[in-house]
Amino acid sequence: MSAQERGRGPIRVPRWPSAATGEPDFAAIRAEFEVPEEFPPDVLAEAETAAREPQLPELDATDLPLVTLDPVGSRDLDQAVHLAAREGGYRVSYAIADVGAFVRLGGPVDREARRRGQTLYSPDRRTPLHPPVLSEDAASLLPDVLRPAVLWTIDLDADGEPVRLELRRARVRSRAQLDYPSVQAQADAGTLPEPLALLPEIGRLLQRRAAERGAVELGTPEQEVVAAPGGGWTLELRGDLAVEGWNAEISLLTGRCAAALMLEAGVGLLRTLPPARPEDVDRLRLLAPALDVAWPPGTAPGQVISGVNPARPAHAAFLEEAATLLRGAAYTPFDGAPPEQPVHSGVAAPYAHVTAPLRRLVDRFGTEVCLALSAGREPEDELRAALPDLPPLMATSDRRTRDVERAAIDATEAWLLRGREGEIFSAVVVDAGNGRGTVALDGLAIRGRCEGAALAPGTRVRVRLEAADVADRSVRFRLAEAS
Repeated sequence: MSAQERGRGPIRVPRWPSAATGEPDFAAIRAEFEVPEEFPPDVLAEAETAAREPQLPELDATDLPLVTLDPVGSRDLDQAVHLAAREGGYRVSYAIADVGAFVRLGGPVDREARRRGQTLYSPDRRTPLHPPVLSEDAASLLPDVLRPAVLWTIDLDADGEPVRLELRRARVRSRAQLDYPSVQAQADAGTLPEPLALLPEIGRLLQRRAAERGAVELGTPEQEVVAAPGGGWTLELRGDLAVEGWNAEISLLTGRCAAALMLEAGVGLLRTLPPARPEDVDRLRLLAPALDVAWPPGTAPGQVISGVNPARPAHAAFLEEAATLLRGAAYTPFDGAPPEQPVHSGVAAPYAHVTAPLRRLVDRFGTEVCLALSAGREPEDELRAALPDLPPLMATSDRRTRDVERAAIDATEAWLLRGREGEIFSAVVVDAGNGRGTVALDGLAIRGRCEGAALAPGTRVRVRLEAADVADRSVRFRLAEAS
């Protein structure tokens, strides 16, 4: 079930006015966590040469009216889509930016991309995986320009199951660059453009199939640092629009097809997640009644989670606890025998990352493996040899990204609350134990550690701000009284 169908959509909270000078220093945070900033000269030179001389495939798919769908203002456009009905089902045409057409294995751009791992988004700037001449121009699927792409053609039956797959390099031309809020408004009004007219129907169908498989999607709103209208920074909570959920299903579908190709051939790189531990499921099931969450006998955790409403405090606390079910994600390379555990339990199927090569390192390698296999060829030795190197590179990149994002949010929280020590706030307890917990302030996208013996998940409380330390990037509350 999509976010909007659960009554969420983007969650707007009041913008807190700047309370003091001295904004959070996001550049210092990036430096602390050693985020690569400028590209070396040899990387820029190779990228500029590749951008001037793109390798355009022979297959001409410019007659396909593809469109891109991304956040407002995006320039690194990885995917363009066209959805159509066919006899007995649907056809998904999904063009992915062909980064492999620009990046030479072992070359300067490839080496720098391995060092970076992924594009990192800070509140004040984007630190790209590839030089902007590629990621925001020559390789990006911008509208009305000829681009090399990897075109996935996936035929689905009436139940949303893949029945045919074709994968080829092709030259494409996107017709339009669309954004989520505008497309959501069109979906609500029943005026979606032809390439996306079937997005609600196919998206909902794939969501139902995922729920039946036992997929788990938490769908909790995320804290986001954004520029305040009057200057400075503030925090917002953001929940996905329905169209974002439907669009994500197209990407997940493609990743499942990629994994199936790899597993059949015995070579590739999967994104895996082990099944939830039985003790974690049992603990969550025992907690559900206290948080007013219905868990009928025989119902899988994913189905229970899909029915909760994050806007309700008790349900938000339940989702916080449910995150324990999704621990242990990894990249799993294999060459020969398939891995013992090939499934991504959040997707409830084998799955591979192949749809965001401009922003994530592994997708380029997974795509090249799939292109070779689809053409009946063995992947090149150099490509195969690189697969075991990618998991540690991505683990380092993922950790750095999480650290930077968390530090930026923590610094902004402390900055917004600075000078308000001693004030009382209404809040919801999202987790607690041993006299400590985490509270989310009502009406504000701010969380903090709280002390108090009476803290219980899902309850509303009043808390006193004890400290807001910008240098330490921390806020601390103490339970004032139950409300």
